[in-house]
Amino acid sequence: MPGHVFFLQLALILLAARVFGEVAQALRVPPVIGELLAGIVLGPSLLGWVEPTEVIRLLAEIGVILLLFEVGLDTDVNRLLHAGGKAAVVAMGGAVLPFALGFGISHWTFGQSVMVSMMIGGTLTATSIGITVRVLSDLGRRHGVEGQVILGAAVLDDVLGVILLALLYDFATGGEVGLAHVGRIAAFVGLFFMAAPIAAKAISYLVRAFHMNHDTPGLIPTTMVSLVLVFAGLAHYVGAPELLGGFAAGLALSRRFFLPFGVALAADPAFADIIRDEMKPIVRLFTPVFFVMVGLSLDLSAIDWTSSFMWAFSLTLLAVAIVGKFGGCLFLREPAPVRIAIGMGMVPRGEVGLVFAEVGRVTGILGNETHAVLVMVIAYTTLLAPFWIKWFYRVHAGAFEPAVAEMDHPDSRLAVPAHAPVSGAG
Repeated sequence: MPGHVFFLQLALILLAARVFGEVAQALRVPPVIGELLAGIVLGPSLLGWVEPTEVIRLLAEIGVILLLFEVGLDTDVNRLLHAGGKAAVVAMGGAVLPFALGFGISHWTFGQSVMVSMMIGGTLTATSIGITVRVLSDLGRRHGVEGQVILGAAVLDDVLGVILLALLYDFATGGEVGLAHVGRIAAFVGLFFMAAPIAAKAISYLVRAFHMNHDTPGLIPTTMVSLVLVFAGLAHYVGAPELLGGFAAGLALSRRFFLPFGVALAADPAFADIIRDEMKPIVRLFTPVFFVMVGLSLDLSAIDWTSSFMWAFSLTLLAVAIVGKFGGCLFLREPAPVRIAIGMGMVPRGEVGLVFAEVGRVTGILGNETHAVLVMVIAYTTLLAPFWIKWFYRVHAGAFEPAVAEMDHPDSRLAVPAHAPVSGAG
């Protein structure tokens, strides 16, 4: 693609994301919906003005990595650890049940092969942490009980998804499952999450020392972006999703970092706030590209809307995709509205589901029609779930305890807008 075409397309993406996001917020809809719709309007589904090229995909990936860095930076580690057991239950239930139901219905009801059914089930295990976190942030609920459970469960789902995808890929390419290979991935991911926070915290001390003794502008954003990208690359190298590298870096630099094995590296709240303030414009620049990219990746015009098989299969899988994510929530000892909110927050598949579907298409496991069905299910869950979540919080606002951490930085977009309908959320 010529450079001038790319520049114009990138400008169009940024402007459309802003305009659609502002319109969505004016209509009291989460801005992420506007950004997703901007991608659908600009992409092959409608106007076809922007192609989801590899360069745009990389910029979008940087956007979601930086978003997860900011999420980690704002995360209360104590709350996250406290939600660990609940998050594990939600993650396991939300992975096992959709996989079992997706496989069973695809194989025994719609006559798909074992391998195709396994790939469909694997796709339904995904959870889009980026979309869910953004919606909860727009509603001011990311630091509530349900927000912390969803965050922990989504992170665990990503790790489980990577291992499952490795299993399916090994089986698709070699006809057998390389358990040793999958075991190495699991071990490396665990080692990465143990070592990464310590390394990031140690590096932050060097950055703080230079920051206190030098007046060179731009030191913190340059160093932090470099650190996040290095951690993203290391996460990929050990077999984990790149965005989890950004989350690990942000978590280590948060104001409340005190993991037991890093207790000697005490948190520095003031410096964490400086990092957050200087990184904010960069995060706000790249993050909308990611959400527009999700919309660009959904080519709704390529779907045969007259196919009865497609409608029956996609709507059945949609029901499985929604119901399956509530499996783990049933075992939580929380009020019913909190459990329902957690289940709703786990429903969007977004970019993670698209990765599964694309791997299935590239390896030849999924045919065009089956791939289109999965894309439709991913589109349903990605585009509709934020509306359900917003409506549910508006109806049941009084059932949730106040989430206090959003008020720490009232100038942030993570704070609840003045007209937000969720009472007591911030």
